[in-house]
Amino acid sequence: MDVKKKRSLAFRIFKIFSLSLLSIIILAIAVGVIFVNISPEFGGSLTEEQKTLYARSINYEDGVFVNQIPTPMDMSFGSMLSTLREFIKSSPNREPSRPIQVQKPDLQSILNKSDDLARVTWFGHSAFLMEIQGMNLLIDPMFGDVPAPHPLLGSGRYSEELPISIEDLPNIDAVFLSHDHYDHLDYGSIVKLKDKVDEFYVPLGVKVHLQEWNIEESKIHELDWWDEIQHDSLKIVFAPSRHFSGRGVTGQSETLWGSWIIQSSQHNIYFSGDSGYGPHFKEIGDKFGPFDFAMLECGQYNERWRNIHLMPEETVTAAIDLQASLMMPIHWGSFTLALHDWTDPVDRATKEANRLNVPITTPEIGEPIDLNSSTYPQSPWWLDY
Repeated sequence: MDVKKKRSLAFRIFKIFSLSLLSIIILAIAVGVIFVNISPEFGGSLTEEQKTLYARSINYEDGVFVNQIPTPMDMSFGSMLSTLREFIKSSPNREPSRPIQVQKPDLQSILNKSDDLARVTWFGHSAFLMEIQGMNLLIDPMFGDVPAPHPLLGSGRYSEELPISIEDLPNIDAVFLSHDHYDHLDYGSIVKLKDKVDEFYVPLGVKVHLQEWNIEESKIHELDWWDEIQHDSLKIVFAPSRHFSGRGVTGQSETLWGSWIIQSSQHNIYFSGDSGYGPHFKEIGDKFGPFDFAMLECGQYNERWRNIHLMPEETVTAAIDLQASLMMPIHWGSFTLALHDWTDPVDRATKEANRLNVPITTPEIGEPIDLNSSTYPQSPWWLDY
């Protein structure tokens, strides 16, 4: 075969390869666009009328919600490429060596509890069942297997089951959502829960997702930072955090994020949601503290995004700012969403809390914390995995 024919053959092969690769890319994009537009997991989209309404908030600028202080994230191409390489690189300690065994609470004690009971049960990550003044509350009830819009897009849960299945949960008086990221607002969980939930308390904008999932508007209460509302005998306050929001390819920070304060006649409780460190913790502590119990984000952090997630030592500093009598590290123990070893968050937070003499509780998943008791779980159970 002469040189001219060889070049012609090589060109045809290259052309076929290029067209095939382009077809695959176009198909992948088309499938992605269709998935985003038809999959219910992504939730709803804000109308122009809703955006105009949210623009009245002092926390809204140029079409998006903003943090109290500048919150840059290193999103350069080099940083993302470096992060991707680290994610791909295997690490034996990014998840437990075997499935985590969860404790199973006594369902009868939940169904027949007294009004003076104050009890919190961790479901892993940032999900909680709170029993207080005869009511059942759920906080960020992400009960799904994968914190992503599709199982192929995320890491699986460390445990093979939940402390209590959604089907076995009693009637829920209220659900509190901190923001609309997948590891906090889960479509499958909400759809299964919605018929046994009386009220939903959400940040501005998050209502659009719940409405898309056929939850009655009358059951949804949207709050801005520092808004207060009464739920039966409980005072509810939605407070700032330092984070962002978004469920789709576009629309980042079109909905608000934040933290929750739940006050009864006997207890003052704080839930951080997701947050980087900032002056809001001291501001919240000065306005509404001291707190009896603070559930504080501690996990899925990295130096590249420390402005939006607490480093473990900062978790303890935040507890001090909040004037918390007892702190609990959360946002760990269920999923691998960052590059650190899975036990790093609790190891580092416990070490710092002990150094600064800050009371800390580390319950197993499903192990109840009695807020009326002077004792609380402190076992380093994670060492068994």
